[in-house]
Parts: sequence; C-alpha cells; structure tokens
Amino acid sequence: MNKIAIIYWSGTGNTQQMAEAINEGVTSAGAESILIDVSSCSIDTLTPYDKLMFGCPSMGAEVLEESEFEPFFSEIENSLSGKKVALFGSYGWGDGEWMRNWEQRTEDSGANLFSEGLIINEAPDSDGEDDCKKYGANFVKY
Repeated sequence: MNKIAIIYWSGTGNTQQMAEAINEGVTSAGAESILIDVSSCSIDTLTPYDKLMFGCPSMGAEVLEESEFEPFFSEIENSLSGKKVALFGSYGWGDGEWMRNWEQRTEDSGANLFSEGLIINEAPDSDGEDDCKKYGANFVKY
C-alpha cells in the first residue's frame, strides 16, 4: 500500500487548504496519508513513508519560507535520493520561479520528482481545489 506524507508550511492558510485538498485526492485514490505541519516534522518522521509531498508558498523574492520550511528542507534534502516526491504551493506574485528552483533542487538531490509542482495563485477556488485533488490522486499512481 502507498503511504504518503504531506508536509507543508502555510502562513495565510492557502497552502494548508491545498494540502487538505491534495490529501482528499490521495485518500480517495486508496492510499494512506498523513498531513504534517513542517514545525512538527523531522527526518525521522518521514522514514515510514513511501512517497513525500512538500508544500510551501512563495515568499519575498520568490523563495521558500525562510524561518521554518527552508531550514527543514535543507536538513532533509540529502535524504531524498530515490524517493518519489511531489511539490506544491501558493503564490501571490511572480511567475513561479520559486517552484522551478525548488524542482531543480529536488531533482539535484536525486529524488524522483513527480510532474511539475502544482502552484495556485492565492487561495484555491473550487477549480483549484479540484486540481489539488487530482494532483494527489495522480501522485498515488506514480
């Protein structure tokens, strides 16, 4: 059985809303999943999971959130080699550069990156929530 951890950071609730919709898609596709706020996660927390999904919004000059998420991701990225990984997050400005950089960084770690990262401008509307559910369900098949 697929066991998927969905780890996220959310400042305004937009990325959390994405994580929750993605989780619905994962479970509707028959996988076991857990939502984990990054502040409650460690490298040991991730050990039992076959697949990992990371969610973080774009911050500042299109970078990952710098006080909690970036230090966490820096700590675990060397352990991602061979893991199936998906990325997602919300943004309020820019063109998605933070996601492209994050995708490259994840691939450079040796992870098996699923598709392009899912990005949604601001809070997901009903179409955005549907996109999140589909993204989660498709990751189960990956």
